Amino acid sequence: MLMRAAVLTGFHAPMEIREVEIADPGPGEVRVQIKASGVCGSDLKAIDGKSPVVSRLPFILGHESAGVVESAGAGVTSVTPGDHVIISMNGPCGRCRSCGAGRFHLCSGPARLPTIMGGLPRITLDGQETRRFIGIGSFAEYAVVSEAMCVKLRKGVPFAAGCLLACGVVTGVGAVLNVAKVPPGASVLVVGCGGVGLNVLQGAVLAGATTIIAADVAEHKLKLAMRFGATATLLAGDLPKQVTELAPGGVDYAFDATGVPGVLAQAFAATQSGGTTVMVGSPPAGQPLELDPGLLFASRRLMGTQGGDAAPHRDLPMLAGQYLNGRLDLDGLISERLPLDQINEAVAHVRQGAVARTVITF
Repeated sequence: MLMRAAVLTGFHAPMEIREVEIADPGPGEVRVQIKASGVCGSDLKAIDGKSPVVSRLPFILGHESAGVVESAGAGVTSVTPGDHVIISMNGPCGRCRSCGAGRFHLCSGPARLPTIMGGLPRITLDGQETRRFIGIGSFAEYAVVSEAMCVKLRKGVPFAAGCLLACGVVTGVGAVLNVAKVPPGASVLVVGCGGVGLNVLQGAVLAGATTIIAADVAEHKLKLAMRFGATATLLAGDLPKQVTELAPGGVDYAFDATGVPGVLAQAFAATQSGGTTVMVGSPPAGQPLELDPGLLFASRRLMGTQGGDAAPHRDLPMLAGQYLNGRLDLDGLISERLPLDQINEAVAHVRQGAVARTVITF
């Protein structure tokens, strides 16, 4: 079947709207008509040639998505044509050691690595195989994905809001609830108030944190942070000093959503003895992180996360429920909605830091 897609044919170059051919779903696969896809910082890293999973072009980016099941392959039982679904970033096998221990985000099943690196060949451009970002490629009219990656979207959740749950929301909220397990009454620092950082703030509110400090280098982002739960804001400078003026001794939990090693080190130093820091943003591979070992000696912990350590079929419906209950603001995250033809304008707006989230709608 022919469809339109935004294709990356060169690094540091605009994507091209091209007509490509997408295969029918195979056994255990589903073809989803994409209705909305968020533009994520991970997509920008791929465009810049800095993504470890995008090395060979052409490539179709996009992964934060939701849509309607158009057709299903043999053996598919969990969804049927017409179902509204979120496409999760991973489809755990449910059988490997990690899945057996409930660590679905670390699934080591035989299909996981090939999916991360672009998935099975399902799309061709002028007869040439075209890979898809983590096996999705949602900057296109359709996507063929594993059945396990499809999570039913609750009625009443618009596609533009629902797609955000797949990446930015579950990563931010999951970092608080699944990784740090922030308890009620805790003090929290969130550094970087972009699309993911705003959801860390929302996660802190859901967890019952009482002191929630948002830090960023852009004042307009701090104004938005107040809407999403911050009780205080900092125009970031000397973070440890600034934070201790608001939270004597440092915060209980710090979250770095910037992906900058130096910022992560400052966030770590802004925690109190016994505090926990979670690296939510991903720094470029190979960049060293320098920490004062004396801080570690005081029982501070540094943790990482992959997509909020989410179990998609547990966490995404829960987050959709929080949205419907009015406890999670998804609509406020959407700064603009643009058609596929304006994908490069959308990327430019994200790169400029002018938006919380841009959503491509179909």
